[in-house]
Amino acid sequence: MHPNHTPRRTRTTLFRRSKTLPTHSYRRFTTPVIPSFRYDDDDDSLSSDLLREDDGDSTNFSAVLNSEEKPVAVVPSQSPSQRITRLWTHFSLTHCLKFSCSFSFTYVMFLRAKVSRLETENYVLLTRCNSSRVLGSDNDEIPQLEGTSSRAVVLFSVIITFVLPFLLYMYLDDLSHIKNLLRRTDQKKEDVPLKKRIAYSLDVCFSVYPYAKLLALLFATVVLIVYGGLALYAVSDCGVDEALWLSWTFVADSGSHADRVGVGARIVSVAISAGGMLIFATMLGLISDAISKMVDSLRKGKSEVLESNHILILGWSDKLGSLLKQLAIANKSIGGGVVVVLAERDKEEMETDIAKFEFDLMGTSVICRSGSALILADLKKVSVSNARAIIVLGSDENADQSDARALRVVLSLTGVKEGWKGHVVVEMCDLDNEPLVKLVGGERIETVVAHDVIGRLMIQCALQPGLAQIWEDILGFENAEFYIKKWPQLDGYRFEDVLISFPNAIPCGVKVAADGKIVLNPSDDYVLEAGDEILVIAEDDDTYAPGSLPEVRMCHFPKMQDPPKYPEKILFCGWRRDIDDMIKVLEALLAPGSELWMFNEVPDQEREKKLTDAGLNISKLVNIKLVHRQGNAGVRRHLESLPLETFDSSLENSIVHSDSRSLATLLLIRDIQSKRLPYKDAKSSSLRISGFPNCCWIRKMQQASDKSIVISEILDSRTKNLVSVSRISDYVLSNELVSMALAMVAEDKQINRVLKELFAEKGNELCIRPAEFYIYDQEKVCFYDIMRRARQREEIIIGYRLAGMDQAVINPTDKSKLTKWTLDDVFVVIASSQ
Repeated sequence: MHPNHTPRRTRTTLFRRSKTLPTHSYRRFTTPVIPSFRYDDDDDSLSSDLLREDDGDSTNFSAVLNSEEKPVAVVPSQSPSQRITRLWTHFSLTHCLKFSCSFSFTYVMFLRAKVSRLETENYVLLTRCNSSRVLGSDNDEIPQLEGTSSRAVVLFSVIITFVLPFLLYMYLDDLSHIKNLLRRTDQKKEDVPLKKRIAYSLDVCFSVYPYAKLLALLFATVVLIVYGGLALYAVSDCGVDEALWLSWTFVADSGSHADRVGVGARIVSVAISAGGMLIFATMLGLISDAISKMVDSLRKGKSEVLESNHILILGWSDKLGSLLKQLAIANKSIGGGVVVVLAERDKEEMETDIAKFEFDLMGTSVICRSGSALILADLKKVSVSNARAIIVLGSDENADQSDARALRVVLSLTGVKEGWKGHVVVEMCDLDNEPLVKLVGGERIETVVAHDVIGRLMIQCALQPGLAQIWEDILGFENAEFYIKKWPQLDGYRFEDVLISFPNAIPCGVKVAADGKIVLNPSDDYVLEAGDEILVIAEDDDTYAPGSLPEVRMCHFPKMQDPPKYPEKILFCGWRRDIDDMIKVLEALLAPGSELWMFNEVPDQEREKKLTDAGLNISKLVNIKLVHRQGNAGVRRHLESLPLETFDSSLENSIVHSDSRSLATLLLIRDIQSKRLPYKDAKSSSLRISGFPNCCWIRKMQQASDKSIVISEILDSRTKNLVSVSRISDYVLSNELVSMALAMVAEDKQINRVLKELFAEKGNELCIRPAEFYIYDQEKVCFYDIMRRARQREEIIIGYRLAGMDQAVINPTDKSKLTKWTLDDVFVVIASSQ
């Protein structure tokens, strides 16, 4: 270099992507490419075509060469033909080399076996050319040599067979590269590698077909035994059958190969044993996984129910406990039955909750399954087609959501292709949603509107204290209940004779064969026709039958008329969704001039709007007057603003779904009444029960509650043990009564029409009548005589309650027995409300 020459500082540009340089025109390589340099004699400097002048900063070329970052060469974009040539060269240099090595090894093994065979043939020929003595002595060696040749062929075949699949699998991706080379060069989309396709196909096969894993394991076991036995035959002196048996023993027991002699035999034995351990480990894993899935399926309730003629309950609610109790009592006469519960809960949780119920199932089996009633597969899992009755429970959501879910469940049931042989009982919350469910389900759908039933029952109990206990006896299966049955031997009888034809039952109505209508409390002149069925109240369906007509004495009795209706004052605490229906019922039952005080937290401006939106026309109310008061029934100062001592009845609704809240409100009402009444004039008895004597059960109930009837809705049946402490006149076990109604309709769907008429504001209803309507004081007559007397008032007596009894007797056993009656007794009758 010239001594006076100053090195020119230049900047090395590593070709960055810019707007003037297309990104597809150059390619970066990680392998350094040294460009061609030339020596410039003029300036004694080393120059390169890759060095360019740049504005600003410059870098010494030696620093670039000594830096850690390798220089990057720029390669111009290649044509399609050049790219194919490069790819083919890459494939040839790498993969063909591996294939050549593998093929060379295989070919060497083939030549080795061929040389061994030629040596054997040469030895045989040389042996035959010897003398006869030598030939005779070596005859035994010739087969041995031939056997050695065959064993070598077998060993060669086994090795080739085992190596060939691995070689093919190794070059699967290379086949894909060759396929891409043969395609059009402008196709940018790459195919999925063949290895991934095979892996995906195996994954799909193992997922779709449950027995594919076992078949694959069996195939692998057979292959290992066969090829292991052949390899063992090739390296040892045993026969083929013996080698196959030894191969199986090595697979089944990894320690049985310890006595093998020879290097080849030991290597093959160890390989077979290792494969056997792998196969048995896989087998144990599959078996363990299958057992775990089966146990998990049983634990979570995923298995199928193989039952028929069972009762299927869809859903879970607070009513399930009392519902199972009633179904167990109903199945007691037949030795028990099967109840299947399908709910969106864990099976173990459901079984634990059912085990906490405080009652005996009496032989009835309860099977729980986890699933949704909206999924057809889950419905088929619980054998919905073979169920004799299906009960759809309402959810704990609000009324609209619960009824919407019930509608979806009914739609799912209609989608079952096999259909169902039983009927469906649906628990509804709103009476307005009932027609839609029946429209979807058809005639086989029976609905029980829970809120409507409880609301009407509370009104009936407020007007007739003690009626809730009667309903508990009739709706439940513990005592007497409704049954419908055909008795051909009674065809042609008049109903007044049919009424006293059953010693162990009380006829209440007739199902007319002509139109299928159930007529409650028919006239005495009605004559039974062929096909008519008789509705009775009996202990069980197999405990009654018609007998001979008893002798009944026809005598005079006090023909007292029902007392006239007087205006009443009723307090309603709380707010119900169906309060508009309750107001309509009270409008039909109360006398003109009555008042209904509504005390709740709903603002006064919103109440009339809600009632109007529900379909109630307040301006058309004639018999009752609405009085609105706003406040919290759980706050004492709010209750003190009400004239509690002036009400004839008080209705407490458990709107917050809390029995504790209801009991607290009742205790506050009783305390306020007890402090006000002693300072008031003696309050006259309620005009509504003026027909009952002072010592009567109903009057005692009113006197025990400070001369005011209080009706409370109780959700939990265990709370009823506390009602005596709070001096409640009467209570309505809403959940239990609804469960009783559901169970009764599930056993016989025809009973639903009977219950709807008895709960309606018009038609026939259950009533409590004083004894003076039918007997004289201290008169001694049988129950049949009283039944005949009640027919003169167009009533049917179904039971009684004596003055000293704690509860009423429905369907007395010995109806012909003479009994002395007093005016303190009361009778339970079915009478027309018109």
